[in-house]
Amino acid sequence: MKRIEWSSLDAAARAECLARPGADGQAEIEAAVRRVFEQVRADGDTALRALTRRFDGVELGSFEVTADEMASAVASVPPALRQALSEARERLITWHRAGMAAEFEVETAPGVSCGRILRPIRRVGLYVPAGTAPLPSTALMLGVPAALAGCEEVVLCTPPRADGSADPAVLAAASLCGVRRVFKLGGAQAIAAMALGTDTMPRCDKLFGPGNRYVTAAKQLAAMMSGGPAIDMPAGPSEVLVIADAGAPPVHVASDLLSQAEHGPDSQVILLTDDAALVDAVQAEVLRQLAVLPREAIATRALEFARLVRVDSLEEAFAISNDYAPEHLILALREPRRWLARVQSAGSVFLGDFAPEGLGDYCSGTNHVLPTNGAARAWSGVSVASFQKTISLQEVSREGLALIGPCAVEIARAEGLEAHAQSVLRRLETLP
Repeated sequence: MKRIEWSSLDAAARAECLARPGADGQAEIEAAVRRVFEQVRADGDTALRALTRRFDGVELGSFEVTADEMASAVASVPPALRQALSEARERLITWHRAGMAAEFEVETAPGVSCGRILRPIRRVGLYVPAGTAPLPSTALMLGVPAALAGCEEVVLCTPPRADGSADPAVLAAASLCGVRRVFKLGGAQAIAAMALGTDTMPRCDKLFGPGNRYVTAAKQLAAMMSGGPAIDMPAGPSEVLVIADAGAPPVHVASDLLSQAEHGPDSQVILLTDDAALVDAVQAEVLRQLAVLPREAIATRALEFARLVRVDSLEEAFAISNDYAPEHLILALREPRRWLARVQSAGSVFLGDFAPEGLGDYCSGTNHVLPTNGAARAWSGVSVASFQKTISLQEVSREGLALIGPCAVEIARAEGLEAHAQSVLRRLETLP
């Protein structure tokens, strides 16, 4: 962890302070991902078997989870976890349903009716990581909005375990969401399979889900392919930024930082506070809590990129946060709602001392598939709308054509597009 006095830094040092870990080596990652895509494009399932053997150390005869495997796995999940997953699913449904877009139609001029209709994306591919830990919560976060959107076909990829099986909790979560096609595939090869299609894997129209730097690079490469799939967002290594005042409990702030640090060695955690004493207290508390974590080694590596920053004011903290655009933003403030208007860029915001980021990861109801690496400046988290297309429509009567047709002709001719003008004029000529 680095302790930093923001006011002592020049512009270059401030940029370095906020730099995400893992910026080095991006060219090598992209080259490796490109090779994976080339292999899958050339050899399909044969390439997937070879890549799974190489990266996961597992020899698989079949990638798709059978109905018997699914049923057996679901039955093996402890009842308490099944109940927790079910409760989390219900809250996700409540939140996502409330935010669903609606179709509409409006008369923009007499005789001119314009509207918007919604249609689900036909085939979507969901990626559920399991690098250092399985993430059944991600299966819920993706499966629930896909179901609400009404997607015709949903496939889910998750890395195989050492014995060649998929994680039972992930399968249980997928089953709760009605996902019936699950494939034991991980990493860039899973993304390539869903983007390109193989004999066993259907080619998907849009890809969803978080992952490591290789998965993120693979999604971005897929989106750049001619005729390739869309993607939900850049969703790579996790990150949290906490803005705290003097009243914030150090034990809570430290636990929030560690909850992200334990995700992986390339996660980043940042504290911004105007109280120097809080910096001291949080640093001590992080070290105390770290020592008893089962994933201490992973969190310790992530903490190499941690920043404990003292700023001159909370106003300055929000300006820094908006530039950084964190995936998770925790407002450990006495009056968090009073400051909410200052938040311009963040994936998800947690207000006050009793809203830990862990609740949003699992069961508060909001979605935890969020933009990372500064993408929150322009991207949003996953919602039902992510799984839908909006299609505009217009219906025009004779009266409407007479009223707005000349407008179209004038603009078309200003643009030098006479055929556009004629498409309107030839109809105007038929009017009485």
